[in-house]
Amino acid sequence: MPDKTTTIEEIVGELRDGMTIGIGGWGSRRKPMAVVRAMLRSSLKDLTVVSYGGPDVGLLCAAGMVGKVVFAFVSLDSIALEPHFRLARQAGSIDALELDEGMFLLGLQAAAWRVPFLPTRVGLGSDVVVKQPEIKTVVSPYPAPDGGEGEELVAMPALTLDVALVHQNRADAGGNAQFLGPDLYFDDLMCQAAQRSFVTCERIVETSEFATYGTHHTQRISRLWTDGVAETPNGAHFTSCTPDYERDEAFQQEYAASAASAEAWLQWRADWIDISEADYQRKVAAR
Repeated sequence: MPDKTTTIEEIVGELRDGMTIGIGGWGSRRKPMAVVRAMLRSSLKDLTVVSYGGPDVGLLCAAGMVGKVVFAFVSLDSIALEPHFRLARQAGSIDALELDEGMFLLGLQAAAWRVPFLPTRVGLGSDVVVKQPEIKTVVSPYPAPDGGEGEELVAMPALTLDVALVHQNRADAGGNAQFLGPDLYFDDLMCQAAQRSFVTCERIVETSEFATYGTHHTQRISRLWTDGVAETPNGAHFTSCTPDYERDEAFQQEYAASAASAEAWLQWRADWIDISEADYQRKVAAR
């Protein structure tokens, strides 16, 4: 089994302007924030970000790195609307493809299966379809159950990713990865939908240790889908990474307050982004 260990800086070094980047996690839960912070310290621009969005999307929008967001929601969970994303949408500074959660899932599944779309009834009759020309419909080639014409269905396009970034609780050096919290958040589909995938994790362990942390179903990301793995303790902060740690609600409140003005954002960025990851973690620990 090859050794795929790497660093967050080397992962970001694989990214290029204009890429479509899938970011795992869900809202403000188990986001690969150490990689997002490293991205913010880079000169990347014009990214398409595909995410069940949280502060990953908001931070990249605030930094002006995003050209388009493909999303089912962008929330901080305990704060319903991600404030920096909201500002970007209201200002019209980003393009967007707004999807139902189920449509988003089907888009990832289509990309994972390498098919151009998957049919669904989800979205029919809604502005998700009517007002977004990227979403098209197809007529089923099969007759309806009553013998009538084939029904019209939404053709959810594949959400094909250049790169996927996910955070897991444990991983081995070969790129197998394990979640220990209550939900995988479709991180496995993110990895399968991408041309290249990178995992950050709380701890890199021997493969044999996976069984000591959870049942077999928790090891859902295969080394066959991953191109690199970086050990980043507390790497999902300030989002949650249960059972290792919960969301840092006080920190998240301070982050949300940074959307109050351009000056507030620049000060928060100087305090928490324009520093090394090691310094970030030292400052968090000191709190």
